[in-house]
Amino acid sequence: MSKIRGMRRYGFLVSSIGVACAVALAPAQGPPAAVVTARPASATGPSAVPGSTRSLPLHPLTRARTRSAAVAEQGLRRTDVPRFFLVGVVWDDPDAELHGSVRIRTRSAATGTWSDWQDLDPRHHADHGADPGTAERATGAVRGATAPLWVGESDGVEVRVRADTGAPGKDAAAGPPAALPSGLRLELVDPGDTPLPQDSRAGASHPGGPNGKAAAAFGGLAADARLVPPGATWTPSGREDARHEPLARPGGEAAERRGAGPYTGPRPPIVTRRGWGADESLRNGGFVYSATVKAVFVHHTSSGNNYSCAQAPSLIRSIYRYHVQSMGWRDIGYNFLVDKCGTIYEGRAGGVARAVLGAHTAGFNTNSAGIAVLGTHDTSEPPPAAVTAVAQLAAWKLGLHGVNPSGKTYLTSGGGNLYQKGKSVRLDVISGHRDGFSTDCPGRRLYDKLGAIRSAAARYQGR
Repeated sequence: MSKIRGMRRYGFLVSSIGVACAVALAPAQGPPAAVVTARPASATGPSAVPGSTRSLPLHPLTRARTRSAAVAEQGLRRTDVPRFFLVGVVWDDPDAELHGSVRIRTRSAATGTWSDWQDLDPRHHADHGADPGTAERATGAVRGATAPLWVGESDGVEVRVRADTGAPGKDAAAGPPAALPSGLRLELVDPGDTPLPQDSRAGASHPGGPNGKAAAAFGGLAADARLVPPGATWTPSGREDARHEPLARPGGEAAERRGAGPYTGPRPPIVTRRGWGADESLRNGGFVYSATVKAVFVHHTSSGNNYSCAQAPSLIRSIYRYHVQSMGWRDIGYNFLVDKCGTIYEGRAGGVARAVLGAHTAGFNTNSAGIAVLGTHDTSEPPPAAVTAVAQLAAWKLGLHGVNPSGKTYLTSGGGNLYQKGKSVRLDVISGHRDGFSTDCPGRRLYDKLGAIRSAAARYQGR
């Protein structure tokens, strides 16, 4: 495993009203459009720097013509890049929509063969991310972006971004092509070396990083010290009274009120951030919390299904880099991730038992948790193991706050394309991303499983 870099300062930032972001977010500088960079260090040789992101500006292609109407098109083809495993396209203005198609194909580093053309979802940045008007959203570092796509180890890439032509459903000559956003760049992500062995369960002894600062180094482990010792790679399974979980809430009064009762649900085993190899120096320092967790939103990562369970930690590290370095978020957006084998992973740092404020459902991040299934489930059935894991995790997480997984709740919208800011919205306690924002996420096939997930989660709580 690559050495862990020096850590930033960390602070425990808790808002008494739930979502006030008390930490100052330093804007990350995006690469100039004409410069190819590798973050955190330049890749100057034939081999990629382990754990890096290369940003390649797109260029105008020969203008194609459809019945005399020019079609705006940008892209590139590169066969001289170091290895990468995940791709995505970003642009400068997060409020600018990409009306068109983004298609990509890659060359396998193992066989030298090119993949088929694949589509990237151009709306990923709009329906995920921090709520409008929040500190995380207003740093000036946030960018528009497609969904990321896992492509496996590759060393060649070709991408074409093409704007829509004219008005939908009309002849292309009826109007000019839509303008593409400015600053289009292709992001090539190398997740770096394999993390600590997955069989290093909680209680095992591991190095604490630079200067032995293990508690600060590994995300939410300091916050979860009563659940798992710092440096461990797994949060063990168990069943404790919710009143005794280390909930991060000022004064502890709310923990006593919502944590009481028999419906707590057993805690499933969870791979910690150290377990999947998070480089904690990448994210913004400090932790930010909501007041409670009233709902769970289920997602899919829309990153494709062509990964093995052994590759899941690498996929998560890639999404983490893409969210932070390419899209400009403070940390990975999801609170938890689940792979196709049903393994659960800690997402955004701050403590798995805590009400960590995520960036997963634009408008409804406050007082909710986001669980993302790794993969794309528009037409592909989610594996039963993943569905079961989502239900188990939701039962435990909601049980900490005395919430019935089969019930309804009210959340206040922070603004979005379905509900205006400030509107009180009645939602299922376990909802799909599309229930809070007009989006395809979590995919039709996974969305169809939510009824079964609610029922199973209630059973796990003993209801």
